[in-house]
Amino acid sequence: MSKFKYILLLTTSICLFNSCVNHKDTSIALPNQNYVENQPHSYGAYIAGRVAHLRSDFNNAADYYIQALKKDPNNIELLNSVYLILTSQGRIDEAATYAKQAIKLGEKNNFAYIIIAADQIKKQKYKDAQKTMKNTQGVIYNDFISPLVLAWIYTGEGKKDKAIEALEVIKKEKSLRALYYFQTGMIYDYFGDNKNAAKNYEVIVKEEKLEMSFRALQIICNFYIRNNQKTKAVNLVRKYADDRTLADMMKRLQNSVAFATPKNAKKLLTNPAEGVAEAFFSIAATLRQGEAGVDLAHMFISLAIYENQDYDLARLLLADILESREMFAEANAQYDAIDKNKESYYTAQLRKANNLVQMNDYDGAELLMKSLTLESNNPQLYLDLGDVLRLNGNQNEAIEYYTKAIDATQNTNPNKWVLYYARGISYEQNNQWNLAEKDFQKALTLSQKHYAVLNYLGYSWITRGENTELAFSMLVDAYNQAPQDGNVADSLGWAFYRLGKYDYAVFYLEKATETEAANPIICDHLGDAYWMAGRKNEARFQWQHALALKDEENKLNPDEVRAKIQTGEVFNKPLTYNAQTIQETIDLISTED
Repeated sequence: MSKFKYILLLTTSICLFNSCVNHKDTSIALPNQNYVENQPHSYGAYIAGRVAHLRSDFNNAADYYIQALKKDPNNIELLNSVYLILTSQGRIDEAATYAKQAIKLGEKNNFAYIIIAADQIKKQKYKDAQKTMKNTQGVIYNDFISPLVLAWIYTGEGKKDKAIEALEVIKKEKSLRALYYFQTGMIYDYFGDNKNAAKNYEVIVKEEKLEMSFRALQIICNFYIRNNQKTKAVNLVRKYADDRTLADMMKRLQNSVAFATPKNAKKLLTNPAEGVAEAFFSIAATLRQGEAGVDLAHMFISLAIYENQDYDLARLLLADILESREMFAEANAQYDAIDKNKESYYTAQLRKANNLVQMNDYDGAELLMKSLTLESNNPQLYLDLGDVLRLNGNQNEAIEYYTKAIDATQNTNPNKWVLYYARGISYEQNNQWNLAEKDFQKALTLSQKHYAVLNYLGYSWITRGENTELAFSMLVDAYNQAPQDGNVADSLGWAFYRLGKYDYAVFYLEKATETEAANPIICDHLGDAYWMAGRKNEARFQWQHALALKDEENKLNPDEVRAKIQTGEVFNKPLTYNAQTIQETIDLISTED
Protein backbone atom coordinates (compact mmCIF):
# COMPACT_ATOMS: atom_id res chain seq x y z
CA MET A 1 0.00 0.00 0.00
CA SER A 2 1.48 3.37 -1.00
CA LYS A 3 1.98 6.28 1.34
CA PHE A 4 -0.74 8.22 -0.44
CA LYS A 5 -3.25 5.43 0.15
CA TYR A 6 -2.30 5.58 3.79
CA ILE A 7 -3.03 9.29 3.79
CA LEU A 8 -6.37 8.71 2.09
CA LEU A 9 -7.39 6.11 4.65
CA LEU A 10 -6.44 8.40 7.49
CA THR A 11 -8.19 11.45 6.16
CA THR A 12 -11.44 9.60 5.56
CA SER A 13 -11.48 8.12 9.05
CA ILE A 14 -11.58 11.29 11.13
CA CYS A 15 -12.56 14.89 10.48
CA LEU A 16 -11.35 16.86 13.44
CA PHE A 17 -13.62 19.83 13.61
CA ASN A 18 -16.73 18.03 12.39
CA SER A 19 -16.00 15.05 14.62
CA CYS A 20 -16.50 12.44 11.87
CA VAL A 21 -15.33 9.16 13.32
CA ASN A 22 -15.30 5.63 11.90
CA HIS A 23 -17.04 6.76 8.69
CA LYS A 24 -20.22 7.67 10.57
CA ASP A 25 -21.99 10.99 10.15
CA THR A 26 -21.46 12.55 13.57
CA SER A 27 -21.01 16.12 12.40
CA ILE A 28 -21.87 18.84 14.88
CA ALA A 29 -25.23 20.15 13.73
CA LEU A 30 -27.66 22.25 15.69
CA PRO A 31 -29.67 19.98 17.99
CA ASN A 32 -33.17 19.01 16.95
CA GLN A 33 -36.27 20.51 18.56
CA ASN A 34 -36.59 17.62 21.02
CA TYR A 35 -33.05 18.31 22.22
CA VAL A 36 -33.82 22.00 22.71
CA GLU A 37 -36.99 21.30 24.73
CA ASN A 38 -35.35 18.67 26.93
CA GLN A 39 -32.06 20.50 27.51
CA PRO A 40 -32.92 24.20 27.83
CA HIS A 41 -29.90 25.04 30.01
CA SER A 42 -27.30 23.11 28.04
CA TYR A 43 -28.57 24.47 24.75
CA GLY A 44 -27.38 28.00 25.55
CA ALA A 45 -23.90 26.75 26.36
CA TYR A 46 -23.96 24.62 23.22
CA ILE A 47 -24.87 27.60 21.00
CA ALA A 48 -22.10 29.69 22.60
CA GLY A 49 -19.69 26.84 21.92
CA ARG A 50 -20.87 26.52 18.35
CA VAL A 51 -20.32 30.23 17.72
CA ALA A 52 -16.83 30.04 19.22
CA HIS A 53 -16.20 26.91 17.16
CA LEU A 54 -17.15 28.63 13.90
CA ARG A 55 -14.87 31.53 14.81
CA SER A 56 -11.96 29.11 15.33
CA ASP A 57 -11.89 30.02 19.01
CA PHE A 58 -11.39 26.39 19.89
CA ASN A 59 -10.42 26.68 23.56
CA ASN A 60 -13.59 28.59 24.41
CA ALA A 61 -15.62 26.28 22.17
CA ALA A 62 -14.40 23.30 24.19
CA ASP A 63 -15.20 25.02 27.49
CA TYR A 64 -18.74 25.85 26.40
CA TYR A 65 -19.29 22.32 25.10
CA ILE A 66 -18.09 20.96 28.45
CA GLN A 67 -20.70 23.12 30.19
CA ALA A 68 -23.35 21.68 27.87
CA LEU A 69 -22.18 18.16 28.68
CA LYS A 70 -22.81 18.70 32.39
CA LYS A 71 -26.51 18.87 31.56
CA ASP A 72 -26.38 16.25 28.82
CA PRO A 73 -23.52 13.86 29.72
CA ASN A 74 -24.65 11.07 27.38
CA ASN A 75 -24.56 13.12 24.18
CA ILE A 76 -22.10 11.11 22.07
CA GLU A 77 -21.79 13.73 19.31
CA LEU A 78 -20.92 16.42 21.85
CA LEU A 79 -18.44 14.15 23.63
CA ASN A 80 -16.68 13.43 20.35
CA SER A 81 -16.46 17.13 19.60
CA VAL A 82 -15.06 17.89 23.03
CA TYR A 83 -12.23 15.38 23.11
CA LEU A 84 -11.18 16.15 19.54
CA ILE A 85 -11.12 19.91 20.05
CA LEU A 86 -9.33 19.52 23.39
CA THR A 87 -6.71 17.41 21.63
CA SER A 88 -6.17 20.05 18.96
CA GLN A 89 -5.54 22.58 21.75
CA GLY A 90 -3.01 20.35 23.52
CA ARG A 91 -5.32 19.69 26.47
CA ILE A 92 -4.70 15.96 26.19
CA ASP A 93 -5.28 14.93 29.79
CA GLU A 94 -8.77 16.50 29.65
CA ALA A 95 -9.39 15.01 26.20
CA ALA A 96 -8.54 11.54 27.51
CA THR A 97 -11.19 11.89 30.24
CA TYR A 98 -13.93 12.63 27.70
CA ALA A 99 -12.66 9.97 25.28
CA LYS A 100 -13.00 7.38 28.05
CA GLN A 101 -16.51 8.63 28.77
CA ALA A 102 -17.47 8.28 25.10
CA ILE A 103 -16.10 4.73 24.96
CA LYS A 104 -18.08 3.75 28.05
CA LEU A 105 -21.19 4.92 26.21
CA GLY A 106 -20.47 2.56 23.32
CA GLU A 107 -18.22 4.58 20.99
CA LYS A 108 -15.38 2.49 19.57
CA ASN A 109 -13.39 4.87 17.41
CA ASN A 110 -9.68 4.41 17.00
CA PHE A 111 -8.59 7.95 17.68
CA ALA A 112 -10.27 8.00 21.10
CA TYR A 113 -8.02 5.08 22.04
CA ILE A 114 -4.97 6.92 20.67
CA ILE A 115 -5.73 9.92 22.90
CA ILE A 116 -6.14 7.71 25.96
CA ALA A 117 -2.95 5.78 25.20
CA ALA A 118 -1.00 9.00 24.66
CA ASP A 119 -2.06 10.23 28.09
CA GLN A 120 -1.15 6.88 29.68
CA ILE A 121 2.31 6.91 28.05
CA LYS A 122 2.93 10.43 29.32
CA LYS A 123 2.03 9.21 32.81
CA GLN A 124 4.24 6.09 32.39
CA LYS A 125 1.27 3.72 32.62
CA TYR A 126 2.71 1.47 29.93
CA LYS A 127 0.69 -1.68 30.66
CA ASP A 128 -2.55 0.33 30.57
CA ALA A 129 -1.45 1.95 27.31
CA GLN A 130 -0.71 -1.46 25.80
CA LYS A 131 -4.22 -2.68 26.68
CA THR A 132 -5.72 0.49 25.24
CA MET A 133 -3.91 0.11 21.93
CA LYS A 134 -5.24 -3.43 21.50
CA ASN A 135 -8.65 -1.88 20.87
CA THR A 136 -7.57 -0.12 17.69
CA GLN A 137 -8.69 -1.77 14.47
CA GLY A 138 -8.31 -1.41 10.71
CA VAL A 139 -5.46 -1.51 8.22
CA ILE A 140 -4.16 1.99 8.85
CA TYR A 141 -3.85 1.38 12.57
CA ASN A 142 -2.62 -2.20 12.33
CA ASP A 143 0.02 -1.42 9.69
CA PHE A 144 1.10 2.12 10.52
CA ILE A 145 -0.05 4.04 13.60
CA SER A 146 -0.37 1.33 16.25
CA PRO A 147 3.06 -0.26 15.57
CA LEU A 148 4.75 3.11 16.05
CA VAL A 149 2.95 3.74 19.34
CA LEU A 150 3.32 0.19 20.62
CA ALA A 151 7.05 0.18 19.90
CA TRP A 152 7.54 3.02 22.39
CA ILE A 153 5.16 1.45 24.90
CA TYR A 154 7.31 -1.68 24.86
CA THR A 155 10.35 0.57 25.15
CA GLY A 156 8.84 2.06 28.29
CA GLU A 157 8.45 -1.45 29.68
CA GLY A 158 12.10 -2.17 28.89
CA LYS A 159 11.22 -4.75 26.21
CA LYS A 160 13.69 -3.91 23.45
CA ASP A 161 13.08 -6.97 21.28
CA LYS A 162 9.31 -6.56 21.37
CA ALA A 163 9.67 -2.88 20.52
CA ILE A 164 11.78 -3.68 17.45
CA GLU A 165 9.45 -6.50 16.46
CA ALA A 166 6.45 -4.14 16.60
CA LEU A 167 8.01 -1.98 13.87
CA GLU A 168 8.59 -4.83 11.41
CA VAL A 169 5.20 -4.38 9.76
CA ILE A 170 6.12 -0.81 8.74
CA LYS A 171 9.20 -2.04 6.90
CA LYS A 172 6.97 -3.77 4.33
CA GLU A 173 5.73 -0.45 2.92
CA LYS A 174 8.43 1.01 0.64
CA SER A 175 7.42 4.61 1.22
CA LEU A 176 7.83 4.11 4.99
CA ARG A 177 11.31 2.52 4.93
CA ALA A 178 13.06 5.70 6.06
CA LEU A 179 10.60 6.00 8.94
CA TYR A 180 11.20 2.35 9.87
CA TYR A 181 14.99 2.68 10.01
CA PHE A 182 14.79 5.99 11.86
CA GLN A 183 12.40 4.71 14.52
CA THR A 184 14.32 1.44 14.88
CA GLY A 185 17.60 3.31 15.18
CA MET A 186 16.18 5.57 17.88
CA ILE A 187 14.94 2.63 19.94
CA TYR A 188 18.31 0.87 19.77
CA ASP A 189 19.94 4.20 20.60
CA TYR A 190 17.64 4.62 23.60
CA PHE A 191 18.66 1.21 24.93
CA GLY A 192 22.35 1.97 24.40
CA ASP A 193 22.71 -0.63 21.65
CA ASN A 194 25.07 1.53 19.60
CA LYS A 195 25.98 -1.14 17.08
CA ASN A 196 22.41 -1.73 15.93
CA ALA A 197 21.53 1.96 16.23
CA ALA A 198 24.40 2.84 13.87
CA LYS A 199 23.40 0.05 11.49
CA ASN A 200 19.87 1.46 11.11
CA TYR A 201 20.86 5.13 11.03
CA GLU A 202 23.41 4.49 8.31
CA VAL A 203 20.82 2.94 6.01
CA ILE A 204 19.22 6.39 5.88
CA VAL A 205 22.59 8.09 5.50
CA LYS A 206 23.82 5.88 2.67
CA GLU A 207 20.67 5.23 0.63
CA GLU A 208 20.10 8.33 -1.49
CA LYS A 209 16.49 7.32 -2.23
CA LEU A 210 15.56 7.54 1.45
CA GLU A 211 14.55 10.98 2.66
CA MET A 212 16.77 12.57 5.30
CA SER A 213 14.52 14.79 7.41
CA PHE A 214 15.93 17.62 9.48
CA ARG A 215 14.96 15.76 12.64
CA ALA A 216 16.75 12.62 11.46
CA LEU A 217 19.79 14.78 10.74
CA GLN A 218 19.70 16.16 14.28
CA ILE A 219 19.29 12.75 15.90
CA ILE A 220 21.95 10.99 13.81
CA CYS A 221 24.52 13.79 14.19
CA ASN A 222 23.91 13.75 17.93
CA PHE A 223 24.48 9.97 17.93
CA TYR A 224 27.77 10.29 16.02
CA ILE A 225 29.08 12.99 18.36
CA ARG A 226 28.17 11.02 21.49
CA ASN A 227 30.05 8.06 20.04
CA ASN A 228 33.27 9.92 19.19
CA GLN A 229 32.48 10.08 15.45
CA LYS A 230 32.34 13.84 15.07
CA THR A 231 33.88 13.73 11.60
CA LYS A 232 30.91 11.70 10.39
CA ALA A 233 28.54 14.26 11.90
CA VAL A 234 30.39 17.17 10.30
CA ASN A 235 30.41 15.50 6.88
CA LEU A 236 26.76 14.53 7.13
CA VAL A 237 25.49 17.99 8.01
CA ARG A 238 27.76 19.51 5.36
CA LYS A 239 26.11 17.28 2.78
CA TYR A 240 22.77 19.02 3.36
CA ALA A 241 24.11 22.50 4.17
CA ASP A 242 22.93 24.04 0.88
CA ASP A 243 19.29 23.04 1.40
CA ARG A 244 17.68 26.43 0.73
CA THR A 245 14.34 25.51 2.27
CA LEU A 246 16.03 25.06 5.66
CA ALA A 247 19.00 27.36 5.14
CA ASP A 248 18.98 29.09 8.54
CA MET A 249 18.26 25.93 10.51
CA MET A 250 20.97 24.04 8.60
CA LYS A 251 23.49 26.80 9.30
CA ARG A 252 22.76 26.67 13.00
CA LEU A 253 22.89 22.88 13.06
CA GLN A 254 26.23 23.05 11.28
CA ASN A 255 27.53 25.42 13.96
CA SER A 256 26.16 23.21 16.74
CA VAL A 257 27.90 20.17 15.29
CA ALA A 258 31.16 22.07 14.78
CA PHE A 259 31.40 23.05 18.44
CA ALA A 260 29.98 19.84 19.94
CA THR A 261 32.01 17.32 21.94
CA PRO A 262 31.11 13.88 23.32
CA LYS A 263 31.21 15.40 26.77
CA ASN A 264 28.63 18.12 26.17
CA ALA A 265 26.42 16.17 23.73
CA LYS A 266 23.38 14.79 25.52
CA LYS A 267 20.86 12.29 24.21
CA LEU A 268 17.95 13.97 22.48
CA LEU A 269 15.56 11.19 23.54
CA THR A 270 15.63 10.43 27.24
CA ASN A 271 12.27 8.74 27.83
CA PRO A 272 9.58 6.79 25.93
CA ALA A 273 7.22 9.79 25.88
CA GLU A 274 9.77 11.69 23.80
CA GLY A 275 10.06 8.67 21.54
CA VAL A 276 6.33 8.43 20.93
CA ALA A 277 6.39 12.18 20.24
CA GLU A 278 8.70 11.36 17.32
CA ALA A 279 6.15 8.82 16.10
CA PHE A 280 3.29 11.32 16.34
CA PHE A 281 5.41 13.92 14.55
CA SER A 282 6.09 11.52 11.68
CA ILE A 283 2.38 10.76 11.34
CA ALA A 284 1.48 14.45 11.38
CA ALA A 285 4.17 15.38 8.86
CA THR A 286 2.90 12.67 6.49
CA LEU A 287 -0.68 13.88 6.80
CA ARG A 288 0.28 17.54 6.34
CA GLN A 289 1.39 16.77 2.78
CA GLY A 290 -2.25 16.60 1.66
CA GLU A 291 -4.83 19.34 2.15
CA ALA A 292 -7.43 16.85 3.34
CA GLY A 293 -5.14 15.72 6.15
CA VAL A 294 -4.69 19.09 7.87
CA ASP A 295 -7.22 18.38 10.64
CA LEU A 296 -5.64 15.06 11.52
CA ALA A 297 -2.13 16.51 11.32
CA HIS A 298 -3.30 19.18 13.77
CA MET A 299 -4.34 16.54 16.29
CA PHE A 300 -1.30 14.29 15.96
CA ILE A 301 1.16 17.16 16.23
CA SER A 302 -0.66 18.36 19.35
CA LEU A 303 -0.17 14.88 20.80
CA ALA A 304 3.54 15.10 19.94
CA ILE A 305 3.92 18.37 21.82
CA TYR A 306 2.04 16.96 24.81
CA GLU A 307 4.56 14.12 25.00
CA ASN A 308 7.54 16.45 24.53
CA GLN A 309 6.98 20.11 25.38
CA ASP A 310 10.53 20.91 24.25
CA TYR A 311 9.98 19.57 20.71
CA ASP A 312 10.65 22.68 18.63
CA LEU A 313 10.11 21.09 15.21
CA ALA A 314 6.68 19.92 16.32
CA ARG A 315 5.83 23.47 17.31
CA LEU A 316 6.98 24.67 13.89
CA LEU A 317 4.65 22.19 12.22
CA LEU A 318 1.74 23.11 14.49
CA ALA A 319 2.33 26.81 13.77
CA ASP A 320 2.35 26.05 10.03
CA ILE A 321 -1.04 24.34 10.38
CA LEU A 322 -2.42 27.25 12.42
CA GLU A 323 -1.21 29.68 9.76
CA SER A 324 -3.08 27.68 7.12
CA ARG A 325 -6.20 28.37 9.22
CA GLU A 326 -5.24 32.08 9.42
CA MET A 327 -4.82 31.73 13.20
CA PHE A 328 -1.72 33.90 13.24
CA ALA A 329 -1.74 34.90 16.92
CA GLU A 330 -2.00 31.25 17.94
CA ALA A 331 0.84 30.33 15.56
CA ASN A 332 3.01 33.04 17.11
CA ALA A 333 2.35 31.61 20.56
CA GLN A 334 3.94 28.37 19.33
CA TYR A 335 6.94 30.26 17.93
CA ASP A 336 7.39 32.07 21.24
CA ALA A 337 7.50 28.72 23.05
CA ILE A 338 10.67 27.71 21.15
CA ASP A 339 13.85 28.13 23.20
CA LYS A 340 16.48 30.56 21.92
CA ASN A 341 19.11 27.79 21.92
CA LYS A 342 17.19 25.68 19.40
CA GLU A 343 18.34 25.53 15.77
CA SER A 344 14.81 26.54 14.75
CA TYR A 345 14.60 29.66 16.93
CA TYR A 346 15.67 32.19 14.30
CA THR A 347 13.39 30.63 11.66
CA ALA A 348 10.50 30.68 14.14
CA GLN A 349 11.01 34.36 14.92
CA LEU A 350 11.21 35.24 11.23
CA ARG A 351 7.90 33.45 10.64
CA LYS A 352 6.45 35.24 13.65
CA ALA A 353 7.39 38.56 12.04
CA ASN A 354 5.66 37.51 8.82
CA ASN A 355 2.55 36.67 10.83
CA LEU A 356 2.61 40.11 12.42
CA VAL A 357 2.49 41.51 8.89
CA GLN A 358 -0.54 39.32 8.17
CA MET A 359 -2.13 40.80 11.30
CA ASN A 360 -1.32 44.33 10.00
CA ASP A 361 1.01 44.89 12.96
CA TYR A 362 3.73 46.48 10.84
CA ASP A 363 5.36 48.24 13.79
CA GLY A 364 5.66 44.97 15.70
CA ALA A 365 7.02 43.18 12.62
CA GLU A 366 9.53 45.96 12.00
CA LEU A 367 10.79 45.91 15.59
CA LEU A 368 11.19 42.13 15.60
CA MET A 369 12.90 41.99 12.20
CA LYS A 370 15.36 44.71 13.15
CA SER A 371 16.31 42.75 16.26
CA LEU A 372 16.87 39.68 14.09
CA THR A 373 19.21 41.60 11.75
CA LEU A 374 21.58 41.94 14.71
CA GLU A 375 22.01 38.16 14.67
CA SER A 376 22.20 37.43 10.96
CA ASN A 377 23.33 38.87 7.63
CA ASN A 378 20.36 37.23 5.92
CA PRO A 379 19.26 38.56 2.50
CA GLN A 380 15.75 37.14 2.94
CA LEU A 381 15.38 38.95 6.25
CA TYR A 382 16.54 42.21 4.69
CA LEU A 383 14.03 41.71 1.87
CA ASP A 384 11.19 40.97 4.29
CA LEU A 385 12.11 43.95 6.45
CA GLY A 386 12.26 46.15 3.36
CA ASP A 387 8.75 44.97 2.43
CA VAL A 388 7.43 45.79 5.91
CA LEU A 389 8.98 49.26 5.82
CA ARG A 390 7.60 49.87 2.34
CA LEU A 391 4.09 48.82 3.38
CA ASN A 392 4.44 51.07 6.42
CA GLY A 393 5.28 54.02 4.15
CA ASN A 394 8.94 54.30 5.14
CA GLN A 395 10.46 54.17 1.66
CA ASN A 396 13.90 55.58 2.52
CA GLU A 397 14.59 52.91 5.11
CA ALA A 398 13.02 50.23 2.90
CA ILE A 399 15.49 51.15 0.14
CA GLU A 400 18.33 50.86 2.66
CA TYR A 401 17.40 47.26 3.56
CA TYR A 402 16.71 46.26 -0.04
CA THR A 403 20.21 47.49 -0.84
CA LYS A 404 21.62 45.40 2.02
CA ALA A 405 19.78 42.39 0.60
CA ILE A 406 21.28 43.02 -2.84
CA ASP A 407 24.79 43.37 -1.40
CA ALA A 408 24.42 40.17 0.66
CA THR A 409 23.15 38.07 -2.27
CA GLN A 410 25.48 36.37 -4.71
CA ASN A 411 25.17 37.37 -8.36
CA THR A 412 24.69 33.70 -9.26
CA ASN A 413 21.45 33.54 -7.25
CA PRO A 414 18.68 33.14 -9.86
CA ASN A 415 16.21 35.05 -7.69
CA LYS A 416 18.32 38.17 -7.22
CA TRP A 417 16.03 40.00 -9.64
CA VAL A 418 13.35 40.06 -6.92
CA LEU A 419 15.54 42.35 -4.84
CA TYR A 420 16.00 44.89 -7.64
CA TYR A 421 12.29 44.69 -8.40
CA ALA A 422 11.37 45.36 -4.76
CA ARG A 423 13.80 48.25 -4.45
CA GLY A 424 12.51 49.66 -7.72
CA ILE A 425 8.98 49.76 -6.27
CA SER A 426 10.21 51.72 -3.26
CA TYR A 427 12.14 54.13 -5.47
CA GLU A 428 9.01 54.64 -7.59
CA GLN A 429 6.83 55.22 -4.52
CA ASN A 430 9.49 57.60 -3.19
CA ASN A 431 9.29 59.70 -6.38
CA GLN A 432 12.78 58.66 -7.49
CA TRP A 433 11.76 57.46 -10.92
CA ASN A 434 15.19 57.52 -12.55
CA LEU A 435 16.55 55.10 -9.95
CA ALA A 436 13.36 53.01 -10.04
CA GLU A 437 13.57 52.68 -13.83
CA LYS A 438 17.16 51.43 -13.61
CA ASP A 439 16.22 48.79 -11.02
CA PHE A 440 13.22 47.60 -13.05
CA GLN A 441 15.36 47.25 -16.16
CA LYS A 442 17.99 45.35 -14.18
CA ALA A 443 15.29 43.07 -12.77
CA LEU A 444 13.87 42.59 -16.27
CA THR A 445 17.22 41.36 -17.55
CA LEU A 446 17.99 39.11 -14.57
CA SER A 447 14.48 37.57 -14.53
CA GLN A 448 14.46 36.95 -18.28
CA LYS A 449 11.38 39.15 -18.62
CA HIS A 450 9.28 37.91 -15.73
CA TYR A 451 5.68 39.04 -16.14
CA ALA A 452 5.65 40.90 -12.79
CA VAL A 453 8.50 43.16 -13.86
CA LEU A 454 7.08 43.61 -17.36
CA ASN A 455 3.78 44.57 -15.81
CA TYR A 456 5.13 47.12 -13.33
CA LEU A 457 7.53 48.84 -15.71
CA GLY A 458 5.10 48.77 -18.64
CA TYR A 459 2.25 50.16 -16.52
CA SER A 460 4.51 52.88 -15.11
CA TRP A 461 5.61 53.99 -18.59
CA ILE A 462 2.04 53.97 -19.93
CA THR A 463 0.83 56.00 -16.94
CA ARG A 464 3.68 58.48 -17.40
CA GLY A 465 3.10 58.61 -21.17
CA GLU A 466 6.61 57.34 -21.97
CA ASN A 467 7.87 54.67 -24.41
CA THR A 468 4.30 53.95 -25.45
CA GLU A 469 4.84 51.21 -28.04
CA LEU A 470 7.48 49.41 -25.95
CA ALA A 471 5.39 49.70 -22.77
CA PHE A 472 2.32 48.31 -24.54
CA SER A 473 4.26 45.36 -25.95
CA MET A 474 5.61 44.62 -22.45
CA LEU A 475 2.09 44.58 -21.02
CA VAL A 476 0.90 42.26 -23.78
CA ASP A 477 3.88 39.97 -23.03
CA ALA A 478 3.03 40.03 -19.32
CA TYR A 479 -0.62 39.25 -20.06
CA ASN A 480 0.27 36.34 -22.34
CA GLN A 481 2.41 34.92 -19.52
CA ALA A 482 -0.24 35.39 -16.81
CA PRO A 483 -3.70 35.96 -18.32
CA GLN A 484 -5.46 35.00 -15.08
CA ASP A 485 -3.62 37.58 -12.98
CA GLY A 486 -6.11 40.36 -12.26
CA ASN A 487 -3.43 43.03 -11.81
CA VAL A 488 -1.89 42.18 -15.17
CA ALA A 489 -5.29 42.32 -16.90
CA ASP A 490 -5.87 45.67 -15.21
CA SER A 491 -2.59 47.04 -16.58
CA LEU A 492 -3.42 45.91 -20.10
CA GLY A 493 -6.93 47.34 -19.82
CA TRP A 494 -5.53 50.64 -18.55
CA ALA A 495 -3.06 50.72 -21.44
CA PHE A 496 -5.95 50.39 -23.89
CA TYR A 497 -7.72 53.19 -22.01
CA ARG A 498 -4.68 55.46 -22.33
CA LEU A 499 -4.58 54.67 -26.05
CA GLY A 500 -8.26 55.65 -26.37
CA LYS A 501 -9.40 52.12 -27.26
CA TYR A 502 -12.25 52.01 -24.74
CA ASP A 503 -14.01 48.82 -25.85
CA TYR A 504 -10.76 46.91 -25.44
CA ALA A 505 -10.22 48.68 -22.11
CA VAL A 506 -13.64 47.63 -20.80
CA PHE A 507 -13.07 44.01 -21.82
CA TYR A 508 -9.75 43.60 -19.95
CA LEU A 509 -10.77 45.71 -16.95
CA GLU A 510 -13.92 43.65 -16.53
CA LYS A 511 -11.76 40.55 -16.65
CA ALA A 512 -9.51 42.09 -13.99
CA THR A 513 -12.44 42.64 -11.62
CA GLU A 514 -13.40 38.97 -11.90
CA THR A 515 -10.32 38.01 -9.90
CA GLU A 516 -9.64 41.29 -8.07
CA ALA A 517 -13.15 42.41 -7.16
CA ALA A 518 -11.95 43.99 -3.90
CA ASN A 519 -9.27 46.16 -5.55
CA PRO A 520 -10.44 49.81 -5.49
CA ILE A 521 -7.95 50.96 -8.15
CA ILE A 522 -9.20 48.39 -10.66
CA CYS A 523 -12.83 49.37 -9.94
CA ASP A 524 -11.91 53.02 -10.44
CA HIS A 525 -10.19 52.19 -13.75
CA LEU A 526 -13.24 50.23 -14.91
CA GLY A 527 -15.47 53.16 -13.98
CA ASP A 528 -13.36 55.48 -16.13
CA ALA A 529 -13.48 53.05 -19.05
CA TYR A 530 -17.25 52.64 -18.73
CA TRP A 531 -17.71 56.42 -18.75
CA MET A 532 -15.62 56.93 -21.87
CA ALA A 533 -17.46 54.03 -23.53
CA GLY A 534 -20.79 55.76 -22.82
CA ARG A 535 -21.90 53.40 -20.01
CA LYS A 536 -22.38 56.14 -17.42
CA ASN A 537 -24.62 54.40 -14.87
CA GLU A 538 -22.20 51.48 -14.68
CA ALA A 539 -19.33 53.94 -14.35
CA ARG A 540 -20.88 55.64 -11.31
CA PHE A 541 -21.57 52.23 -9.74
CA GLN A 542 -17.89 51.24 -10.10
CA TRP A 543 -16.66 54.54 -8.65
CA GLN A 544 -19.00 54.19 -5.67
CA HIS A 545 -17.83 50.60 -5.24
CA ALA A 546 -14.20 51.76 -5.31
CA LEU A 547 -14.92 54.25 -2.49
CA ALA A 548 -16.54 51.50 -0.40
CA LEU A 549 -13.53 49.18 -0.66
CA LYS A 550 -10.52 49.19 1.65
CA ASP A 551 -7.51 50.81 -0.01
CA GLU A 552 -4.66 48.95 1.69
CA GLU A 553 -1.97 50.56 -0.47
CA ASN A 554 -3.40 54.10 -0.26
CA LYS A 555 -3.28 54.53 -4.04
CA LEU A 556 -6.85 55.70 -4.56
CA ASN A 557 -7.63 59.44 -4.41
CA PRO A 558 -11.13 59.51 -2.87
CA ASP A 559 -11.65 63.23 -3.59
CA GLU A 560 -11.02 62.70 -7.30
CA VAL A 561 -13.43 59.75 -7.39
CA ARG A 562 -16.16 61.73 -5.61
CA ALA A 563 -15.66 64.59 -8.08
CA LYS A 564 -16.17 62.19 -10.99
CA ILE A 565 -19.38 60.90 -9.44
CA GLN A 566 -20.72 64.42 -8.86
CA THR A 567 -19.62 66.18 -12.07
CA GLY A 568 -19.14 63.33 -14.51
CA GLU A 569 -15.96 64.99 -15.71
CA VAL A 570 -13.51 62.33 -16.86
CA PHE A 571 -10.60 63.54 -18.93
CA ASN A 572 -8.34 61.26 -20.92
CA LYS A 573 -6.12 62.61 -23.65
CA PRO A 574 -5.16 59.51 -25.66
CA LEU A 575 -1.45 58.96 -26.08
CA THR A 576 0.08 59.36 -29.50
CA TYR A 577 1.37 56.11 -30.93
CA ASN A 578 2.34 54.26 -34.06
CA ALA A 579 -0.95 52.65 -35.11
CA GLN A 580 0.66 49.87 -37.13
CA THR A 581 3.03 48.88 -34.33
CA ILE A 582 0.22 48.86 -31.75
CA GLN A 583 -2.04 46.79 -34.01
CA GLU A 584 0.72 44.27 -34.64
CA THR A 585 1.15 43.97 -30.87
CA ILE A 586 -2.60 43.57 -30.34
CA ASP A 587 -2.51 40.70 -32.80
CA LEU A 588 -0.04 38.95 -30.47
CA ILE A 589 -2.49 38.83 -27.56
CA SER A 590 -3.50 35.29 -26.64
CA THR A 591 -6.03 34.05 -29.23
CA GLU A 592 -8.18 32.88 -26.32
CA ASP A 593 -9.34 36.51 -26.03
